[in-house]
Amino acid sequence: MTLSADDIEKLIRKKLPDAIIEIDDLKGDSNHYHAKIISPTFKGLSKLKQHKLVYEAIGSHMGTTLHALMLTTSDN
Repeated sequence: MTLSADDIEKLIRKKLPDAIIEIDDLKGDSNHYHAKIISPTFKGLSKLKQHKLVYEAIGSHMGTTLHALMLTTSDN
């Protein structure tokens, strides 16, 4: 089982409801994605903490139903 881009967006949006989210399927296999996320919640946070918030949103799916997720995050 894999996650669709829409599924990933829904998971992220639960944690970051104000975010602008763009997700690309890098290989067309529904298993390797690049997520670009802009959220004011990231303001003042290091990239590491920004990414941690996103991975918390994905939860146990990371490494199971989702193989790879490249992140680009910003507060504006």
